[in-house]
Parts: sequence; C-alpha cells; structure tokens
Amino acid sequence: MAKASMLLVEDDAALAELLAYHFRREDFDVRHTPDGEEALLLAREATPDLVLLDWMVEGLSGIEVCRRLRRAPETANVPIIMLTARGEEEDRVRGLETGADDYVTKPFSPRELVARVKAVLRRVRPALAGETLAYADIEMDTVGHKVRRAGEIVPLGPTEFRLLKHFLQHPGWVFSRERLLDAVWGRDTEIETRTVDVHIRRLRKAINGDGLPDIIRTVRSAGYALDAGN
Repeated sequence: MAKASMLLVEDDAALAELLAYHFRREDFDVRHTPDGEEALLLAREATPDLVLLDWMVEGLSGIEVCRRLRRAPETANVPIIMLTARGEEEDRVRGLETGADDYVTKPFSPRELVARVKAVLRRVRPALAGETLAYADIEMDTVGHKVRRAGEIVPLGPTEFRLLKHFLQHPGWVFSRERLLDAVWGRDTEIETRTVDVHIRRLRKAINGDGLPDIIRTVRSAGYALDAGN
C-alpha cells in the first residue's frame, strides 16, 4: 500500500499512542491531536487521506468536527472513521448521517481497525492501494517514475511528474493554484501561483500529444482537475 496520511483525533493519550504505533508500522503518516478545534486547523493546513475521529474529544465534539469537515470543500470527500464507546444503534446512525464513512465501537482490536481503514481507503481512494496509479488511459509507475498514455511512454520533467501524480491520486477533484502549490511545491515555497499555469501547459503538451483528448480540465476561477469527461 502506498503511504497514506492520517489525521488521528483522540484525547486518550495511551490509546492515541497505541494507534499511532500500529498505523505507522503499516507505513501511514500519522498526525495526532486530542482537540477538535485543532483537528480542523490541521486538516486545513494539509488535507489528510483519512481522518480517524473519536466521538468524545477536547473542544468540539467529534460529531461537530465531522460535520464541519464535510462542509469544507477541501475535506468534503476525505474518508472519516469514527471511534466511540457509544454502541447504541441511534448513535451509530447519527454518526453515519453526519458524514462518517465507518463507525468502530470501543473496545476494538488495533489490527482489525487497521484492516478496516485500509478497506475504506481501497474503496474511496484506490490510488493509495498500490504503486501504480491509473486513470482513464493514463498509467503511472510511482516506483520506476514512468508514465504511459494509451500504452505509449510519456516523458515528463520532475515537476510535471509530481503534478500528474497529485492529480492521479485525486481524479476529478478541482484544485486551486494555491492548493497545487502546497501539494506539489510545498507550503513554504515562495513561487508565484502563475508558475502552476506554466507547468500545467507543459504537462498538457506532454500527455495530450498525437491528437489525444485534453484530460486536464480548466475550471474558471477555481483551478484544474484531471477529468476524462473534459
């Protein structure tokens, strides 16, 4: 499984340490906070691949954190698994209706939780399930750093490779220039946003050769998306 980023929101320090250990051992990049307000800030700073969220945490409740994550455009589609000691059907339904993708009742086996997290990621983010990313007629070998479109090798520079990789990990998602700068160049960069346009043009020229349809959609006043229906 390719490395996935997790935001762990859990105010039980011992349980949080145990979960972080198990997920890091499975090659997850884990950020942890016991506080609901801080969880929202961390999710805005760097969108995680999955949120593991306790119902009862400091500050905002897990339910409210889940609701706000679903309302924010940048985290609306991020998988959320809720952890709780509440086992009643009404509570489970409330958690799922708020936007959680799965619901795990305490006590639970860490190994089972890891398996359930991986199952959710395979379902909603299949790009994280292996070393090959694929969408429409594009395939990327992330280990060998090779890209093919319609079976033909596409030569890409390192920045265009990273840009395409980000799009392949989130097919159909619209990313602003600012978010692409954060994801591809890093949050501390001083590069201007118009640089994104330059590299998008280079990427388009490389992957849309030989009369192939343009697979990168420009969304006016919003940004860019990898979209085969473009």
